[in-house]
Amino acid sequence: MGRRAAFLRSTELSLAVIFIVGFALLIATTGGEVLSDQSLSSFMIYLAVPILVGLGQMVVLSVRQMNLAIGAMGGVSCAVMAVGMAQLGWPVPVALAVGFLVAVGLGAINGALVVITRLNGLVITLATMTILIGVQYALVAAYTVDQYPDELKELKLQGVGPVPWIFLASLAVAFVVSWFFRRMAAGRRILATGGNPVAATLSGISNDRSVFLAHTLSGVLVGAAAIVTMASLPGINRSVGGDWLLPSFAAPIIGGVSLAGGNVAIAGTVLAASVIRLIDVARVQWLLDASTVRFAVGAVVLGTVVLSEWRGRRAARRAQEEALRASREEATVVRP
Repeated sequence: MGRRAAFLRSTELSLAVIFIVGFALLIATTGGEVLSDQSLSSFMIYLAVPILVGLGQMVVLSVRQMNLAIGAMGGVSCAVMAVGMAQLGWPVPVALAVGFLVAVGLGAINGALVVITRLNGLVITLATMTILIGVQYALVAAYTVDQYPDELKELKLQGVGPVPWIFLASLAVAFVVSWFFRRMAAGRRILATGGNPVAATLSGISNDRSVFLAHTLSGVLVGAAAIVTMASLPGINRSVGGDWLLPSFAAPIIGGVSLAGGNVAIAGTVLAASVIRLIDVARVQWLLDASTVRFAVGAVVLGTVVLSEWRGRRAARRAQEEALRASREEATVVRP
């Protein structure tokens, strides 16, 4: 009964119910238009990037860090790919590989700067975000780079029925991330560092290495999001990546990731990203104001953070009271 009750109270189940109810409401109000192959395919194509950037932020949050440069990293990666193909004549695989490695390298640089300077990732990535926005503008200026091979642009049309390969690839990445944290020693060390850095150090874990690895993995996931973006957009300009920051935080936080670190929520992040994407579709279908939707998402994120903090403090207070009670009972037993 305990496991069943925990499941029924789980964030994942709540998000799944919200998504199902919301999707059913959308079907009813659009006369089933959202069930067409084109609508379903479009929904999943533009869901892939929020899933990947949410996972990229989740990895950094697990070690009590933040990555404000996540959108700028993706924008520079996309710009490098587009310029490489359109202006330098790089083959598609070479351009995608170079852009991906750029994102990974930027993540590693963020991690190295955090370790070397001992500053929080919030400060470091705010600085690198500003620099990278300038780099992105220098690469594409005020133009849209779209003269790259059509086979890359047409990738979004390929898939299994209405399910595009792009979306399936994002789910595959989520599965790999889940496997990494559950099965790999490096993943468990990252969570140990985020949960209790002092205890992790006493256990022989290098917190610096965990922080560096977390930021590097964030770069890996941003690189994957950049490749998906290249395949899903008709062209790349200086605005690409500019709208990644909010969903990158909203998906993992709503999905159950604590700002205090020490945990990940892959399924919750994917479901939360799906709910956010559903809200975007509803906004278009119901002609809602974009600012109202952003306000609602921001309010949900804020409420989730406050609730998570309250639960954490209550759990800590309860644990302290139980420890004090146990010590008193032990003292009573051993008293002559």
